[in-house]
Amino acid sequence: MMGGGNLETRSLFDDFRSFDKGGFFDLGHPLLNRIAESFVKAAGIGAIQAVSREAYFTAVESARADSSNPPEITPGGGKKHRFPDHLKGETNKKTLEALVKSTGKESLQWGLAAGIYSGLTYGLKEARGAHDWKNSAVAGAITGMALALTSEDTTHEQVMQCAITGAAISTAANLLAGIF
Repeated sequence: MMGGGNLETRSLFDDFRSFDKGGFFDLGHPLLNRIAESFVKAAGIGAIQAVSREAYFTAVESARADSSNPPEITPGGGKKHRFPDHLKGETNKKTLEALVKSTGKESLQWGLAAGIYSGLTYGLKEARGAHDWKNSAVAGAITGMALALTSEDTTHEQVMQCAITGAAISTAANLLAGIF
């Protein structure tokens, strides 16, 4: 129990640091906890990335529309900027729906990748008794294949390319982790 004069102060950084110690979930098994936590964290990052990308493209399109529609000159001498036509009415609703759809898909892809990779590395570590580049290569390859299969009209060449890329990136990250 804490005394009245001694209040504990915590920063947002301290709260984030505590996630590594305790975690978000307790699903009864460390493997399930790790998969769920990785999925949620990466899905959040994917959502932020998708929203920021869409905001950027919307701003670029607005700038292009503004340059093609010069501002009106008002009788007082001021400039009146028009709202871009593609952001009015029904188009705005469609833009929002597209944003939500792309954000959801991107969040799912990021979460899927993190959950599969984290679960596989944990499972392989438990099964083999070691965490090394081999575990990373296998987990990266399977994660790459899974991500490739989330795309539309995927060919077997794309699946293999994503598997090789996933294995290479994961292995390099594992090997470089010991250096830095």
